[in-house]
Parts: sequence; C-alpha cells; structure tokens
Amino acid sequence: MTPIKRNPTRPVQIGRLTIGEGKPIAVQSMAATRTQDIPATRRQLELLQEAGADLVRIAVDSRQDVEALARLSAQSQVPLSVDLQENYRLAAQVAPHVQKIRYNPGHLHHHEKDRPVRDKVAFIAEQAVDNDCALRVGVNCGSVDPKLAERFPAEDSIAPMVESALEHCAILDELGFNRYCVSLKDSDPTKVIEANTRFAAQRPEVPIHLGVTEAGMPPEGIIKTRIAFEQLITQGIGDTLRVSLTVPFDDKGEEIRVGRQILDDIYTGRFRSVPKVLGGGLNIISCPSCSRVENEAFVDLALKVRQVTQYAKAHHITIAVMGCRVNGPGETDDADLGLWCAPNFVNLKRGTQHLGHFTYGEVLDRLREEVDRLISSH
Repeated sequence: MTPIKRNPTRPVQIGRLTIGEGKPIAVQSMAATRTQDIPATRRQLELLQEAGADLVRIAVDSRQDVEALARLSAQSQVPLSVDLQENYRLAAQVAPHVQKIRYNPGHLHHHEKDRPVRDKVAFIAEQAVDNDCALRVGVNCGSVDPKLAERFPAEDSIAPMVESALEHCAILDELGFNRYCVSLKDSDPTKVIEANTRFAAQRPEVPIHLGVTEAGMPPEGIIKTRIAFEQLITQGIGDTLRVSLTVPFDDKGEEIRVGRQILDDIYTGRFRSVPKVLGGGLNIISCPSCSRVENEAFVDLALKVRQVTQYAKAHHITIAVMGCRVNGPGETDDADLGLWCAPNFVNLKRGTQHLGHFTYGEVLDRLREEVDRLISSH
C-alpha cells in the first residue's frame, strides 16, 4: 500500500455516510435520467447501488421533480444528494427528502437579483439544519458569479473559483454552519489540480469533493480524471469523488467502478503516465450524462462528434459538447467550438459567438465546416 497522509479534514455526516476525518474516500455518481420519470430513475438508482455507490445525486428543477424525489427517496438504499440548479428556494421543498444539498455559488444570482447572496446562503443553510442535511458548495469553472469573475484577469479562471469557494465557506462559518464540503471543478485536469491545491492550502480542514467536470467519453475522460486524482489524493487532498463520464444511461455504474479502480491503483502504487495526446492536439470535452440532459440523443451526438472530427486529431482544437441549458452556454465559451443541446436542436458556437441552432442531424456537417475553417486559419 502506498502511504498517503490525508489532510486533517473535519467529519461531515451525510445520512449514514461520513466523509472527512480520515474516513475512506467515498465514491458517488449522479442519476442520468429525468427525475420525474420514476421507473427509469429508480432503475438508475438500483444500477448505481449495485455498482457500489456511497452517495447518489439527483437534479430537481420543478414541482414534478420534487414529487418524484419524495417517492424515490423513500426507496433509496444509499444517501441522496440533490442539485438545486438555478433555483435556491427549492431547498425548502427538497431538504426533507435528501441527506445532502449541493448549490452552485455562481447560480445564486439568477433569482431575486437584489437579494444579498448571504441571505440566500442563509436560507439554504437554515433548510439544511431543519432537515438534518449536509451541504456541498459546488464551484464550477464555467459558472462563477459574473461579479466575482470581473475582479480577476479574464485569462485567470482558477483564482475566481478558489475565491468563490473561500467566500462561501466564510459565509457558512459566520452563520455557524460547518456541515459542508467544497468542490472546485474544471474540464482541464491541470486546473482542477491547481484550484484544489490552492484551496486546501488555505482551508485544510474543509472536506473536498473531487471531480473533473465534463471529462468526456472513455478512455480520454478516464485518463483526464485519473491525472487529477493521482496528483491530488497523493497530496492528501480529497474526501469524496465522482468520475464524470459521457456514457449511455444504462452504463452509469461505470463511473463508480472507474472511481474505485483509480482509488485502488493509487493506494497500491499503480500510477499511469500521461499520454502525449493530452499535451496537445484535438481535445473533446463533454459533460456527464445526468438528469439535466434535455435529450438523450446528447450521448450519441457526443460519440459522433468524436468520430467525425478524428481527421483533425493533430490540430490544437478544443470542442465542447454540453447536454443542457444549465452548463451549456457558459461552459462552452472557452472552447474553440461548442455545442450545447436543447430538447429539439443543438446550439453551435465558435468561442463565445453563437453560430445558430441546428437539428441533431444537421449539426455535424456544420461542425465539420467550422473545424475545417479552424484548421485552415492555423
């Protein structure tokens, strides 16, 4: 076994699960079905439980989702976490049915824009206390609060993430609430390593949830995730983790299996070298298939994007494929070309410029045209 001295993080209770305080690193995933489709989501929970998930996250975005969550929670064999998405007020409705609530600091400005962020966090924390829930402060690279991001150079995407996490830790501490963990995620494993290392240096007692967001499809998505986890966990950073892969909905258990394999490899000293492909060339990032995806054709589209662009593998081009309106608009901005999927069409972007929306059948031909333009301009 490889000796690893874990950071002295405090314990955070999530139902019967405890993270932090040197407990085994918990492995979790997120349901990939529409929450209100109760039979499909129940089956998803069963698959993840069978794969060995310690915790499962579910997204809620409507009254129908809340009603479904109540029924699903009663039957779940593992603790459940809920993703508030953009409506922080849903915390009051979902907290009675879950053991953990995840909120994104960058999404708090969407509702009641004149209300102070601290008041919104206080509301979420109050619901957590009243319903015996833990919290996760989930900071994502593509959705940092715009006002906070303005305080840093545009080319620096790491500092705003770290500052956002620190600010929200300070708010929760001032409120007397310490039953929380933090995540700082990016699709670039090097940025994930840097952001989490910086945060852990300043708040070593706060449990950290590790993940490379929009890691993409296997095997590249696994490689990116492994790079980040190997570097961070060997430094003692990380108390729970998720492997975010773009896979068919029936294969979501693969995220759990891969997570446990990476942990086993780290603790037995089986480290992998970084393939040269990650140092340059074509880079396709895609979000995991989760319950926010608005059309299941997203997964098939991501696979086809990889297939039809392989001729450009020697060129330094990043293509982002996102499955929903929550992550899509912001988290494609840094890519050379971005696709984000609505229920019936796909938005295509060149950097921050919107090129139009196309059917799922049309968009690949237009994507190839844009790839050719990029190649000819290099």
